[in-house]
Amino acid sequence: RLYQIPFGMPNCEDESESRTLYLVGDFSAPAEFFVTLGVFSFLYSMAALVLYLRFHSLYTENTKLPFTDFCVTVCFAFFWLVAAAAWGKGLSDVKAATRPSALIAAMSVCQADGVVCNAGTTPAMGLANISVVR
Repeated sequence: RLYQIPFGMPNCEDESESRTLYLVGDFSAPAEFFVTLGVFSFLYSMAALVLYLRFHSLYTENTKLPFTDFCVTVCFAFFWLVAAAAWGKGLSDVKAATRPSALIAAMSVCQADGVVCNAGTTPAMGLANISVVR
């Protein structure tokens, strides 16, 4: 929800006032899907572990239970692939929306004649990139 993040930028005409810039975009849906699926996968794996260890005789006697477990696991694997792809796309959109050159282009202060705006350092996105790889 980048639209909730304000940036204060100086007003070149009046140094005491600052103007507020809001980012554009809501990329929360892919992240929420990714996290929700991770939580459900964890809960399912804990339930399956209890089933395997505590109710092993029920699991081996019932022929439909292993097949159902297999089908649910395949569904989780498919949705995990979809969630990782969605989060990867969402992350690339967040990177594009927060790129320093894009932020400078959105600031009206930096568009005036004779004004030079410098972005400074590029934000580190290493941990976010790792979250997509997992």
